[in-house]
Amino acid sequence: MAEPLRVLAIDGGGIRGIIPATVLADLETRAGRPIADLFDLIAGTSTGGILALGLALPGEGGKPAYRPGDLLELYVGEGPNIFRRSIFDRIRSLDGAIDERYPADGLERVLKEALGEARLRDALTGVVVTAYDTDRRQPFFFRSARARQDAAYDYPMHVAARATSSAPTYFEAARVVNEASGEEYSLVDGGLFASNPAMVALADAWRGDRERPVVLLSLGTGSHTRRYPWKEVRDWGALEWARPVIDMLLDGSSDATEFEAGQLTAARGGALGDRYWRVQTELRKSSDDLDDASADNLRHLQEEASELVDRETAALAEAANALCLRKSSG
Repeated sequence: MAEPLRVLAIDGGGIRGIIPATVLADLETRAGRPIADLFDLIAGTSTGGILALGLALPGEGGKPAYRPGDLLELYVGEGPNIFRRSIFDRIRSLDGAIDERYPADGLERVLKEALGEARLRDALTGVVVTAYDTDRRQPFFFRSARARQDAAYDYPMHVAARATSSAPTYFEAARVVNEASGEEYSLVDGGLFASNPAMVALADAWRGDRERPVVLLSLGTGSHTRRYPWKEVRDWGALEWARPVIDMLLDGSSDATEFEAGQLTAARGGALGDRYWRVQTELRKSSDDLDDASADNLRHLQEEASELVDRETAALAEAANALCLRKSSG
């Protein structure tokens, strides 16, 4: 049997990226190898895209610049600075109803400082980051493989991270200019079509070799538990739907992809066989808001992430064993 492609997919979810970062810290400890060395491809949406780029960022001596624990500290330390707004911002935007909730300068500063001048071609392993082009009304993919083949698609990592994390109503769309052609793109959060990028990851992994087996680890950022009963939503207008509909789109997209990937497992006679793990949790203590970076919620997210790792010990051990087989050299 051909050596499998090892693929990691990380959901979107804003500050809830604390959850997959914690899971990956545990996986790295189990495997005794950096995440970039365990996977041939890392696909991420929104906060998952930031994690994907951070984990593939080269540091000194060709080693990863960040371990998952480093990125976890970044979330906890910088989250309150990214999701911060003045009273003027609240009034100006009508709490996000007529303008974005947050100025993008805090997010852009953190991404530029964290990712520096590295470009997609520099990634230590394959990376795919999702975004959505509002002008052309179609998905947009930042792909390290394409960047290595064609310099016109070799965007700075911080630009890709800014685009994938531009959640509508939270941050303004990212204006991205192709340095080679001068083409301009208006990009927002890829969660509009792939909050869970597992199927995007599979499509990219199979792009070159459909017959090659795939090992897939898919990480969630905590599923929403907030309910909206009929009596509450039946008379909502545009303003009332503005925030909830974004959450519903992201959560519904993620759940649909989880179902689709599940159909590809051995129990369904599918192509993934028994080489697929989905690690996700229901949020019980934490807020499901992607922008709640309060001290209490940061603590709750870390607690729920630790509980998830404890609960999924067997699955993470299985995944680590599968991933520790020799990684392909491509």
